[in-house]
Amino acid sequence: MLQYLIILLDESSTSYCHYDVPKNRGKRLIDIDYLKRGVRFAMMENLMIQFVYPQEDLPSDYVDVINSIDHIDIKPFVDGKNIDSDVVVFNEMPLNLLEESYPTTIFRLTFQEFFDFHHYLAKEVFRCVKRLNIVIRRIDPIQAWPLDRYKKKLEEISEWIEEEYIKGNAPQWNILTDRMMLSKMNNCGAGDTTITLGPNGKFYICPAFYYKDTDDSVGDLHTGLNIPNQQLYKLEYAPICRHCDAYQCRRCIWLNRRMTLEVNTPSHEQCVASHHERNASRRILQGIRKHGNFMPEYYDIKEIDYLDPFNNREKWQQED
Repeated sequence: MLQYLIILLDESSTSYCHYDVPKNRGKRLIDIDYLKRGVRFAMMENLMIQFVYPQEDLPSDYVDVINSIDHIDIKPFVDGKNIDSDVVVFNEMPLNLLEESYPTTIFRLTFQEFFDFHHYLAKEVFRCVKRLNIVIRRIDPIQAWPLDRYKKKLEEISEWIEEEYIKGNAPQWNILTDRMMLSKMNNCGAGDTTITLGPNGKFYICPAFYYKDTDDSVGDLHTGLNIPNQQLYKLEYAPICRHCDAYQCRRCIWLNRRMTLEVNTPSHEQCVASHHERNASRRILQGIRKHGNFMPEYYDIKEIDYLDPFNNREKWQQED
C-alpha cells in the first residue's frame, strides 16, 4: 500500500540513491499547478510527501505550497545552507571539514571514494551528523564489483563502531548498524510503498525511472496512477528477497531492473555486497555484547555459510 509520494521539484533535483541525474537535462521547475495537484493527490491518498530539491532556491510561491502540508525535505549539500533540511545529500566529499551539525545525511560515493574516505567518514564526518547513509553511485552492470575490498573496509569500520558503542556512543551508519535493529526487510519500497511525481506531472516508479526514460511513466495527474503488474514490486513476489535476512539491503528496484532486467530480482553482486554488510553487523553486535547486555530485545544475527541467498535456494524452496 502506498505511503509516500516523492515530488521532484526540478529537472535537476538531487539524486539520493544509486542513479545519477543526467547533466544534459538542465534546470526546469515543476509547474506550480502540477505541484499543487501533487499536494492535493497526496492529501486525498493520505500520503506523506518527500520533496526533492535542486541546488537553487525556490520562488516564494513554491515555498508557500510546500509549507502548506506536512512533508520531508531532501536537499543537496550547499556549503552553509540546508542545515535545517530533514535529509542532506552529499554528491561529492566536502573539501573541508564540516563545521555545522547536520541531520540525516546521504553520501553518494563511488566504490573508490568509499575506499579512500572511509576513515574520514568514520572519524571526522560523524562529529557533525546524526545519521550517515552510504549509497554507491556510478555502478556499471558490466564491470566487476570490488566486493573483497568492500568487505575489508566494512570490517575496518565495524571495529571503530564497536569501539564507539563501548564508549557509550551510538553511531548510526545504514550499511552497518541498521541490521542490528531490524527483524524484517526495510527496503526502499519503490512501486509498492512509494511513488514519484516528475516535474512533467507524470508518475514514475522512482526518480531513477524518470531520469532514465521520461516515457516510462505509470500515469499522470490527469488520468491517475496505473502501475502494471504492481504485485511484482512487493516483497512477497520477490522469490529470492523474501527468503533473505539481509534486512538492511536497499533492494533497489531500479538497480534490479538495470542489472537483471527484472524489478523483483537482484543481481549476484548486490546480494554479496549486502551480505558483507550483514555479516559485519553481526560482528559488531557480537563484539559489543561482550561488554554488556546490549539491546536484549533484539535477536542475535545468526551465522550463515553463503553470501547469495540464491545459493541457499534448495532450503527455502523446500520451505515453500
